[in-house]
Amino acid sequence: MDVAGWLRSLGLERYEAAFRENEIGEKVLPSLTTEDLKELGVNALGHRRMLLDAIAALRRDPRAPEPEPAPVIDRPAKDTAERRQVTVMFSDLVGSTALSARMDPEDLREIISEYQKCVAETVRRFGGFVAKYMGDGVLVYFGYPEAHEDDAERAVRAGLELIAAVTALKTRASLQTRVGIATGLVVVGDLIGSGEAQERGIVGETPNLAARLQGITEPNTVVIAEGTRRLLGNLFELEDLGAKDLKGISGPVQAWAALRASSAEGRFEALHASGLTALVGREEELELLLRRWSRAKTGEGQVVLISGEAGIGKSRLTAALLERLAGEPHTRLRYFCSPQHTDSAFYPVIGQMERAAGLAHDDTPQARLDKLDALLAQTATSTQDAALFAEMLSLPNDGRYPTLDLAPQQRRQRTMETLIAQIEALIRSNPVLMIIEDAHWIDPTSLKVFGRTVDRIKSVRALLIVTFRPAPRANAGGKDVRDGGRVLAIQTP
Repeated sequence: MDVAGWLRSLGLERYEAAFRENEIGEKVLPSLTTEDLKELGVNALGHRRMLLDAIAALRRDPRAPEPEPAPVIDRPAKDTAERRQVTVMFSDLVGSTALSARMDPEDLREIISEYQKCVAETVRRFGGFVAKYMGDGVLVYFGYPEAHEDDAERAVRAGLELIAAVTALKTRASLQTRVGIATGLVVVGDLIGSGEAQERGIVGETPNLAARLQGITEPNTVVIAEGTRRLLGNLFELEDLGAKDLKGISGPVQAWAALRASSAEGRFEALHASGLTALVGREEELELLLRRWSRAKTGEGQVVLISGEAGIGKSRLTAALLERLAGEPHTRLRYFCSPQHTDSAFYPVIGQMERAAGLAHDDTPQARLDKLDALLAQTATSTQDAALFAEMLSLPNDGRYPTLDLAPQQRRQRTMETLIAQIEALIRSNPVLMIIEDAHWIDPTSLKVFGRTVDRIKSVRALLIVTFRPAPRANAGGKDVRDGGRVLAIQTP
């Protein structure tokens, strides 16, 4: 702005020198006051009034000079997208259109909110990432932003758990859900939108396939694609649904319904159902285990810990030992820990007892109790102890066992003592081979049980083998299962 020209336009060019000498420029001009004008030598009241009116007009004029904004540097957004394998779950609320026709919108909103909350809480327990809420549908990623070695398994377990959780929701209407799951390569991670609408974008056929599978699914069913099934081995009981023609997907797609977790003895066997590869480069470690077993059979109990990274061959080594001992008389106790049950008390113990008793998912409660009794009869277990085992296995007492009036802490303590007594009874009959797989995932209560077992194993016919990844769980109750054991560190041959 030309201040001198502005003064001339008002017919007040006589004050140009005063404004120039006092450095009155375009930034200062709009803030001048009556006292400022007097100091500049504008003594005539009429001239001051003219200048003040013109200055007020400058303040109102949007073209009036303003402080210059800081320069904006246009930096390109960082590209955070990446190519990776992701298992995608699409969950949808069944019958939401019918609900909207007969329910008040606020009531429907409450139901959908409860459903979405249930989905989010369930999948997060299994490491899933809620990517997007789509009305009454939820898009979930397993393998992004954090990848796990068992993302496909986690997704299916989450889907089965979700069906049970949604069915159990106490809302104004009974709810059902459908779940579609697919696994494949995608490009994921692009930030799309802004604010509350911002989401992590995903590009590829996998999310579309999961959504289409969900669309053909019966209520309260988990349907998976062939790519997911190949990663599961025999971890789940599956029903072949045949090839399906899906909109937007080229060619028929093989679909499977996941019914429930299988009764496979362990994850290693389930994932290698087609057979094991030859054991290579582990002859020394296998011979060491066989020598320890020979000493254990003479009454000199042994503890061996097998440490190594995932996939290095810990479970394969124990499988080779089991093959070598197949013809020998002994009792075998195998306990499998799980990353999804690190806080579930007695989880590996419960799994071992269910397999030993031969419990099946379609057994009646009475049949399950009968099978438990048959198992416990082998060690002459008392009815009081049998009552504790039945409760641990969540079996109803039909009156065959006494009712135990114990506080929760007392009940847990008694259960641990009974488990140890059960192991000791088995050892009196035969040499016992105990294997605890993936102890880095063991729950604290089971760790206490096995820690106490180590104390008593030194003078009995038993070999305890514990497999774990480096940095296993810390001690519990003052006792670590590592105490008194030889650590056999497994490395790449």
